[in-house]
Amino acid sequence: MKVSVRYFASLREALGAGESIELPADATVGAARDALIARGGTHAQALARGRAVRCALNQRMAGESERLSDGVELAFFPPVTGG
Repeated sequence: MKVSVRYFASLREALGAGESIELPADATVGAARDALIARGGTHAQALARGRAVRCALNQRMAGESERLSDGVELAFFPPVTGG
């Protein structure tokens, strides 16, 4: 299946605005993150498991166990703080 991936804030600065990726039909949000990390380089650094990264699926906060479907928009962004 094809998933549209978008990046925001510091992730956007490191990885660009977004991209489209192909994943197996039963993929989850976590599996998508792992697939991007597996690319190595900047993707591995920006999305590393030790880093705080939030996810949204079709503009709704999502956990890493949520299943993806063809054509969804998956967004990654750092935690937001205010002051």
